[in-house]
Amino acid sequence: MVSYSNSSLISLSAIILAGGKSSRMGEDKALLKVDGVPLLQKITTVAADCTASVYVVAPWIDRYTSILPPSCQLLQEELPTQGPLVAFCQALSFVETEWILLLACDLPLLTSSAIREWMQSLPSVSETAIAYLPKCDRLWQPLSGFYRRSCLAPLENFIHRGGRSFQTWLNQSTVQELSVSDPSILLNCNTPEDLQSITKISENRR
Repeated sequence: MVSYSNSSLISLSAIILAGGKSSRMGEDKALLKVDGVPLLQKITTVAADCTASVYVVAPWIDRYTSILPPSCQLLQEELPTQGPLVAFCQALSFVETEWILLLACDLPLLTSSAIREWMQSLPSVSETAIAYLPKCDRLWQPLSGFYRRSCLAPLENFIHRGGRSFQTWLNQSTVQELSVSDPSILLNCNTPEDLQSITKISENRR
């Protein structure tokens, strides 16, 4: 449980997805370093600053055991070829908190202070909304925001019908937009060029 105001508590867990093929990067991007720290370790530390309950879902959990804190729970991804939506659904079944913070493993500019600021708005999210997510170029950013655990049943139904797209699922659901004042904190490391640009931004912010 995390206190975010004087009068209320939020029940929050974090799920970090580290199952991508990293095909555009050419190597496992979860282990690439920014500021001398592996990307997965960096985002796990950020998540752990916001909640004591952090799950990492990956097909290769042995790769990451040494870089993650003992309190982090590693989950073996059961169907790695099915994509991030299925991995999220798998992890969601382990979580009991009302809210889940879902993050990609390659968000090196995201900070715990930004997440805690976003958390301040969770009490005002409509009860009908299954998620509270940022948008970029009219597309939801599904791996950098919050989901209600109550979305599990409709998500399972969507996947059972063959759905695998986050955008399709979210566009047929009620989602509230999360306003992000500095969009650069959501930059992903998908290519060597992305990594180079993000490293420069990070160095300039020191």
